[in-house]
Amino acid sequence: EVRLVESGGGSVQAGGSLTLSCEVSGQPYNRWCLGWYRLIPGQEREGVAGIDSDGRTQYEDSVKGRFTISMDNPKSTLYLQMTMVKPEDTTVYYCAAETVPPWEKNFDTYCTGTRFRVGYTYWGQGTQVNVSS
Repeated sequence: EVRLVESGGGSVQAGGSLTLSCEVSGQPYNRWCLGWYRLIPGQEREGVAGIDSDGRTQYEDSVKGRFTISMDNPKSTLYLQMTMVKPEDTTVYYCAAETVPPWEKNFDTYCTGTRFRVGYTYWGQGTQVNVSS
């Protein structure tokens, strides 16, 4: 079973930096999708950034140029480096994972589009980020 455990949330001043971590375990296949999501008032979760096992990344428009998603494979840890943070970045952040079966032929787009927007299958418990002005 896929397990995700986030850490690194906390309080930071606007313009500062914060790095979130997510330990990933139990992936059954060599190919996968991983992402960071956040709670948006009036909505469920918004996709912030995603990465797949081939290294392809995607970002929500409001975080492009400020946030960076990366994966340390030997440590099985997903990161979200948040820089130039803004008060509107304040919310709960989740990491999420999707397994990709070996018979899937369209892996280059598997982690994007509707699947990313709706959210992946497995979720962590969330970590709170507070940005003060």
